[in-house]
Amino acid sequence: IVEDLNMNLNINVMDTIREADGLAMSSRNAYLTPEERRVAPIVYKSLCAARDTFLAKKKDGELPMQASVLSQTVCDVLGSEPLVSEVQYASVDNRATFQPLSEVHEEGAVVSLACKLGSVRLIDNIVL
Repeated sequence: IVEDLNMNLNINVMDTIREADGLAMSSRNAYLTPEERRVAPIVYKSLCAARDTFLAKKKDGELPMQASVLSQTVCDVLGSEPLVSEVQYASVDNRATFQPLSEVHEEGAVVSLACKLGSVRLIDNIVL
């Protein structure tokens, strides 16, 4: 949008600020029960699993790869935790346009998700 509207702005992509266990800092975290908070790092672990899959494919020269492999990796990790009551989305998008990708190339992507841990909706992302 900044480019489309010729706005005199710079957008700087920054790392997500995280708790020591990897959970993205958010006011929503206060709504987690102690048990939910204990397992909440599964959200970031799911993104790290997708990142690790991408990096392994890149190292082995197996790119481009199907974006669905990364989104399925996120869903599989989240699905391993019974307290994750719903995965609303796991998306693999272009780093510049945020348009959905079917294949991920050398330049990487943004993997993002929304899920419910108990009744609390958590969102997170990682840049590949």
